[in-house]
Amino acid sequence: MGSIEAAVAAIEALEPGKAFSYTSVAKTYGVERVTLSRRHQQIQTSCAAKAVNQRKLSPQQEEELVRYIKGLTRRGLPPTRRMIRNFASQVAKNSISDSWVTRFIKRH
Repeated sequence: MGSIEAAVAAIEALEPGKAFSYTSVAKTYGVERVTLSRRHQQIQTSCAAKAVNQRKLSPQQEEELVRYIKGLTRRGLPPTRRMIRNFASQVAKNSISDSWVTRFIKRH
């Protein structure tokens, strides 16, 4: 767990209604006060969380798609880029671009 996550956890562990100071908690954990307050108030998320939230498919859906593609490949039917885009579009219930397929292939 990073320092910022530990600081947020410490704030959330306090009894409801108990007064605290973002400045003192930030000094204790060695983090920026503004970042701590934004993260605690859920105004700002971590870069990793932001990246996951911006993806068309969840990590679980992507893994399922990878398993499906590997199954097709084992049967001698490797899917084309268009087929991958169509599969992903059906799962996401949204249109998927060709550049998404390129990034998906690079990730997996």
